Amino acid sequence: MSDLVPLTGEPLALDLINTRPATGDLLATPDDLRAWLGLQADRFPEARELAAAELTAADLAAVHAVREHTARAVEHTRNATPPPAEDLKHLNQAQLDAPAISELAWNGEAVTATLRRTGSPGARLAAWLAEAAAGLLADPAVTRVRQCEAHDCVLLFLPAHPRRRWCSAARCGNRTRVARHYQRHKPA
Repeated sequence: MSDLVPLTGEPLALDLINTRPATGDLLATPDDLRAWLGLQADRFPEARELAAAELTAADLAAVHAVREHTARAVEHTRNATPPPAEDLKHLNQAQLDAPAISELAWNGEAVTATLRRTGSPGARLAAWLAEAAAGLLADPAVTRVRQCEAHDCVLLFLPAHPRRRWCSAARCGNRTRVARHYQRHKPA
C-alpha cells in the first residue's frame, strides 16, 4: 500500500470507493487488499478471516469490479439520477456469487447463528462489499454523500454534521487551512 493511509470510518462502500484517491490505487496488489481488510476487520463477520487468506489477483479483480460499479452507482444516486442498470446488475450478481447462510453452532451455552458466505475468498469478499454498496445505495442518506472540498482530493464522505467540508479534518482540512493562511500572509 502506498504511504497514503486509506480513509476509513465512513460506510464500508465509501471506504472501498476511497481506496482510489487522486494519487493512485491503494488496492494495487493482493497484499494491499489484505492490509485494507485488516483496517476493516470489525466491519463484517469474515473480514479477519479474509484478511488472513491467500488472496489472488483474481480476488483483487473481483474487488476492483465491485469498487468501480459501486463508485458509478453512488455518483449517480447521490446526484439524484438513476444509476446505470449494468452497475446494479453487477452488484446483485456479486452477492449471488457467494450466497449468505446463517451458520449454526453451539457455543457451550446456546446455539449461535453467524452470517457466512460460501464460495472462494474473492467471491465472498466481493459479495460482502456489494452488500455494503446495496445498503448505502438504498439508504436515503446517500444523497448527502459529498466529495471532499480540497482541490486535489476526490474522496467521498457522509457528513454527520452539515458543515463538514473535508474527508478528514486532519488530512485535507489542515492542508487547506495552511494553504489559505500562507496566501493571506505571503510576502508581496
